[in-house]
Amino acid sequence: MENVISLALPFFGLIFLGVAAGKLKDIPASGLAWMQFFIIYIALPALFFRLLAKTPIEELTNVGYVAATTFATYCAFAIAFCVGVLASRGNIPEATIQALAGSYSNVGYMGPGLTLAVLGPAAAVPTALVFCFDNILLFTLTPLMMALGGTDNEPPLKTMITVVKRIFTHPFILATIAGVLAAAVEFQPPQAIDTLLTFLSNAAAPCALFAMGVTVAQQPMGRVPMELPVILSVKLIVHPLIVLMLLNWMGGVEPAWVATAVLMACLPPAANVFVIAQQYHVYIQRASSSILIGTIASTITVSIFIYLITEGLLPLQ
Repeated sequence: MENVISLALPFFGLIFLGVAAGKLKDIPASGLAWMQFFIIYIALPALFFRLLAKTPIEELTNVGYVAATTFATYCAFAIAFCVGVLASRGNIPEATIQALAGSYSNVGYMGPGLTLAVLGPAAAVPTALVFCFDNILLFTLTPLMMALGGTDNEPPLKTMITVVKRIFTHPFILATIAGVLAAAVEFQPPQAIDTLLTFLSNAAAPCALFAMGVTVAQQPMGRVPMELPVILSVKLIVHPLIVLMLLNWMGGVEPAWVATAVLMACLPPAANVFVIAQQYHVYIQRASSSILIGTIASTITVSIFIYLITEGLLPLQ
């Protein structure tokens, strides 16, 4: 338990310092713009690139791992969507946002910091793979479901172009592609560039966690819907259990990779859920509540999964 506290306390401590700062100081949303730009466009891409560029290329082409983790996210999306359809009485746009709250982990801000803290450098490659392919899946599913629900009035071709553009212009995915290419040709940056990338990588997780706390503090606390406990149970408990069962059933996966997938899946809903809800003008206040309550609840559930992993109580082989 002492080991779990030493791992979880700094991680969640940074988030709650951000929450405290957001509550105590009246920081306008625009005040976070430069920090978010630094995190999203500079620090985290530098972290992904640096870790992947030093990885043997054969580790980056694990199709079975990608298929299992992405399908697990799809299963969580489908389960939460069914819950949302029942709760909203067939409202597809609302059910889609609920499905995102039940499947879209905070893999960008929280993922790398948690997996690398708990598992070390062995978690770098699976973290990047889960991040990339989960985002590709959810960036594709969301506009598709909104189009079916009548919220997205764009022509199908324009919708597909938007999806492809959103995927391949995302800085994390661009950094991952660059890292894979660097690994393929065994590119080693000059010492000065590598030192700069190291500085940026070290800043990524602390800045991201603090900024996430401030963002959560600024989210309006709307009405808590009755279905929220079920949706958050899917996100925080069912999703990691699905990925654990799939990877164990598939077999032949490194224990550190299985543990990484479980940790990535047990994270709370991403802040992007609120952004997407705003984009489509659907379920906005309740999406905010799901992020806030999910982040608070994850302090318990994520700590439990860390304990089970570090004590060898989860079947990771």
